[in-house]
Amino acid sequence: MKRCLLLLIVSSLVVVEANAQFTRYIVKFKNKAGTPYTFTNPSAYLSARAIDRRTRYNIAIDSTDLPVTPSYLNQLSSVPNVTVLNVSKWLNQVSIQTSDANAITTINNFSFVQSVTGIAARIAGNDRQTTPGKFEPEDLTTVVPAQRTTATTDYYNYGTNSYNEIKLHNGEFLHNVGLRGQGMQVAILDAGFFSYNTLRAFDSINLNGQVLGTWDFVSRHASVSEDHSHGMQCLSTIAANIPGQFVGKAPKASFYLYRTEESATEYPIEEHNWVCGAERADSVGVDIISSSLGYYDFDNAAFNYSYADMNGRTTIAARGATIGARKGLLIFNAVGNEGTIAWHYLITPSDADSVAAVGAVSAAGFVGNFSSYGPSSDGQIKPDMASVGVSAVVQNTNNTIGTNNGTSFACPNMAGLTTCLWQGFPEFNSIKIIRTLQQAGNRYSTPDDRTGYGIPNLKLAFTNLLTEFATSSASFNSCAVTLNWTSKDVSAMKYEVERKMPGETVFTKIADITPQAGTVLSNHTYQFTNTLQSITPGTFSYRVRQIIDTAAASLTALYINTASVMVTSDCIPPITEERITIQPNPVEGSITANLVVEINAAVSNMPIVIFDMYGNRVFQMKSSKATGRKTISLPVGTLQAGKYIIKVFDGQKPIGSAMLLKL
Repeated sequence: MKRCLLLLIVSSLVVVEANAQFTRYIVKFKNKAGTPYTFTNPSAYLSARAIDRRTRYNIAIDSTDLPVTPSYLNQLSSVPNVTVLNVSKWLNQVSIQTSDANAITTINNFSFVQSVTGIAARIAGNDRQTTPGKFEPEDLTTVVPAQRTTATTDYYNYGTNSYNEIKLHNGEFLHNVGLRGQGMQVAILDAGFFSYNTLRAFDSINLNGQVLGTWDFVSRHASVSEDHSHGMQCLSTIAANIPGQFVGKAPKASFYLYRTEESATEYPIEEHNWVCGAERADSVGVDIISSSLGYYDFDNAAFNYSYADMNGRTTIAARGATIGARKGLLIFNAVGNEGTIAWHYLITPSDADSVAAVGAVSAAGFVGNFSSYGPSSDGQIKPDMASVGVSAVVQNTNNTIGTNNGTSFACPNMAGLTTCLWQGFPEFNSIKIIRTLQQAGNRYSTPDDRTGYGIPNLKLAFTNLLTEFATSSASFNSCAVTLNWTSKDVSAMKYEVERKMPGETVFTKIADITPQAGTVLSNHTYQFTNTLQSITPGTFSYRVRQIIDTAAASLTALYINTASVMVTSDCIPPITEERITIQPNPVEGSITANLVVEINAAVSNMPIVIFDMYGNRVFQMKSSKATGRKTISLPVGTLQAGKYIIKVFDGQKPIGSAMLLKL
């Protein structure tokens, strides 16, 4: 693309006459007949991690997963003067290079070929030479002075500028609960990753082996560190770890770095490369793709898109991105930097309905004037969300830390934060994560065409996902309610159990529960038993309040769903101490007194005798009791005012006594 952000391009394959101006073509096949690959043996073409993703989210393996029929590729390769470049199994097509018109005629005559379409001219000169303006204004970086390390209660010491970026989303909360990208894999599709293996922002990921693979789809080799710096800067917004100055959004994630963009020219072949890069990311088992590329116009105007093409269904990139999303990938794409030029609109593949298109704001939340406008031409709310792309902190090529402008940087900022969020909730699929981000946006109820649903609050997104994930249940047995619940927590969090009894209108806290040990968010199951004593039968309701942030200034809590049980019998407290009591005491007038005998043993012959203070027997009755507690009504209304001793016997053996005061 010839302006702004490194974005994506191309149409639904514009058919152009094969002539001398084209040296690269797309060959589209009719089918995958004769393929040796099967659905029953996906490990032949998908990694175990890619298969696990499909299994976890119930995604069927289909024909788009099957590699292009090898015999088709062999026959293409055997045509004189033809070089096969990149192969797309999703679109069942390949890119080739040739200057031989006879070769094109031969290929068109193959029975398995559907079409041959010119898609790019020959690269003039060095393919690493960048056409001036392609990445403007994103090449215009400034230097951020080194910042003094200061004490902080957060896990990372971000430095002022990095902190302001992540604080806009409350993203530091994710880092503080242990979600820093561990175990997650991110693929970045871009124009190159200049010196990523030597620049200081990447010391940690290089030392820890967090770059898992690289590939250059333009030059078709593994090295990507000698190419354009745009991808390196995008990578830095996620991966940097310079304490006190520059900390990325998911510094513990692992990365695949794919060069799909030709910085010197702009042709639809780059869209084809993009799809091939997304396919490789899917096949190796990547979770998230961050793409700061996009397309709408080309060096040959015959390929240019119209706004009507920005409907999520027409362009090569949008069709490929849609397939990728159906494979369970979470794809972020910059919405474009066209806000101040005649085009004005978003660029593809940010128009795809399953792609999270990201617009640019400042760390203070103000929209960048360059950020492209939505909606898509078919009426989708676009962009989907916004992140920091105005004066975004990036690694510079001269090993300083600077700032840069572009939705190119808003995109990986959002992708990095979401990597941490999804790390905590692998139970939910990519579409659910995107919807949760939208719902956590500051404009969710009033979306617009600049930031869409707005700036996501990652702490709110976390709370919403945790509320949906957590479950509780209650059961009643032997006058005890057992409450079980499952949630996610770290040791710094806290649980409170609340209860509402029959006749009550509000819940009351009855217990505090300390979480299990742990500094990284994990699934835990808990049990709490509430013993009921002297209660009224009816419905008892319980709920668990989980405090996910216990700091007074940022206290945040959620309620795990309410669990209720029906208590159908009076519950007598268990006897823990044998005793004889009178209720009420003292007693006045003709009120009957209750004698409560609390002993565990059964007594078949239990005389009860009342003595006055002179030792005279003034009342005697026979009784008995089963095991446990027994309440006996005593007719004390005829007694004179004064003090009395009530004694209880087991036959002739005293069990116990109590004093009664008659008023």
